[in-house]
Amino acid sequence: MAEMVTYLPISSPFIRLAGRFVDEAFGVAAGYNFFILEAMLVPFELVACNLIIRYWSDIVPTGAVIAIILVFYGLLNVFAVKYYGESEFWLALGKVLLAVGLIIYTFVTMLGANPLRDRFGFRYWRDPGSFAEVYSTGSLGRFLGFLTCLVQASYTVAGPDYLSMAAGETENPRVVLRSAYNKVFGRLMAFFVLGSMAVGINAPYTSQELADAYTNNKPGAAASPYVVAMNRLQIRVLPDIVNALILSACLSAGNSYVYCASRSLFGLALEGRAPRVLTRCTKNGVPIYCITASQLINFCVIAFTYTRFKKACDVQGLSRDTLPYKGRWQPFLAWYAFSGCITMVFLNGYSVFIHGNWKITNFFFSYTMVGLFPVLYFGWKILKRTECIKAENIDLHKDVEEIEEYTRNFVPGPPA
Repeated sequence: MAEMVTYLPISSPFIRLAGRFVDEAFGVAAGYNFFILEAMLVPFELVACNLIIRYWSDIVPTGAVIAIILVFYGLLNVFAVKYYGESEFWLALGKVLLAVGLIIYTFVTMLGANPLRDRFGFRYWRDPGSFAEVYSTGSLGRFLGFLTCLVQASYTVAGPDYLSMAAGETENPRVVLRSAYNKVFGRLMAFFVLGSMAVGINAPYTSQELADAYTNNKPGAAASPYVVAMNRLQIRVLPDIVNALILSACLSAGNSYVYCASRSLFGLALEGRAPRVLTRCTKNGVPIYCITASQLINFCVIAFTYTRFKKACDVQGLSRDTLPYKGRWQPFLAWYAFSGCITMVFLNGYSVFIHGNWKITNFFFSYTMVGLFPVLYFGWKILKRTECIKAENIDLHKDVEEIEEYTRNFVPGPPA
């Protein structure tokens, strides 16, 4: 994605590039898939924020909490990207502090620096063990437990796609985005891998307190393995700090979802695939009328679009060495990402097919977009009679001249 977006930093890049490099119908399906994903995640975060606040008190009515957060999101997203970026900087700072703080907390407490002087180390990796048995016993049960975690992880991994959505509103994007893409991968890997290890260190999967928190739908951080560990070690105050930082993380996530939903719809409108009224912008370039289990499909789209971009570069003689950013081991990594994501798309709701686990709501939650995506794709393809674009006919040069001129003549403004 970094290679394509730094070369063509346009509004809603991976959505519009899917239509330019693969097929117009592919871009339509990708755009509406991403819009539905982001739009549906906004109420999810609203509910999460309300539950987190109820960790302390339920004195504020639920409707009031949701209304305040909606106004907050609306005001931030009506202004230009610099205000969105500024708000995200401070909100995301809470996420970074939370992730780094909990990793440090784990390291310190596991070595015995806690009120109980309990040097527990990797105790829970040995007893009851690091792999829980799910839906079955033995090796199959442990594999299904791992697969369940993998499904949950595939839902939470995000970053480069959100970063790319700001390309069309970013100052000097070829320079700024190249630096941002270089940093985001390492940070995501560090936080996800170390965070996953820390969770297993702090609490066993057999913890009754953790099970009760999920069973009784306790609000906020009560269902966190970190808070379970803090309660076990008789550590005070820290659970409240964790809850506050989780609240900032949820606010940040919801803010990103509103931004990305509006920009994806804006990108569709620019290409004539949504009502033209949605292209109306404020004087700051904000699409004002757009503020309103597909995550894996989204990554499939990005990976496949890149393979077409790479093929077009090879066929048309565009050296990737001349691009602002050049990815390593391509197109092999793109095909690996595509294969892995498409596999996880179909495994996403595997648990409903296990005997005794069938729930119609879980089935539709997991597979609605799997059915809707091809309907959008083939529906638009039949309606507009679009064709898959051959590598030699892919337009690699549209908008490039304007972007290069902007980059050459860019003069940094004074610091805010």
